[in-house]
Amino acid sequence: MKYRIGEFEEIVLLTIGILEDNAYGVNIKNDIKTRLDRKVSVGALQVALRRMEKKGYLTSRQGEATSKRGGRPKLYFHLTALGHHALAFSRETRNRLWDALPPIVPNLNPS
Repeated sequence: MKYRIGEFEEIVLLTIGILEDNAYGVNIKNDIKTRLDRKVSVGALQVALRRMEKKGYLTSRQGEATSKRGGRPKLYFHLTALGHHALAFSRETRNRLWDALPPIVPNLNPS
C-alpha cells in the first residue's frame, strides 16, 4: 500500500509524534512555529487534522473541559499505526530521491 502525504501533512504528523500525549491544536501550531519558523493558520491545521483522521493516520480524543477554554475540552491527536507507516513511507521515498542525486549536484548530496 502507498501512503501518500503532502509536505504539510508530514510536518503535522511528525509534530504530533514529537508532542506525544500533548498534541492538541494550539500546541501543534506553536511547535511548528518554534521548530520550523513556519506560521500555520488554525483553519489550515484543522482541515489537515480532520483529513488525516479521516484517512486513518490519526485518532483524536477529548480532554477535560476547562474554564479557561470556556468549558470546551481540548481535542488531543495521536498517530495510528497507519500514520507511522505513512511517515516511514514518506521518509524512505525522500531518502531514495536524495540518494539518487548525481554527485555533480554541488552541496546537496551528503554522500
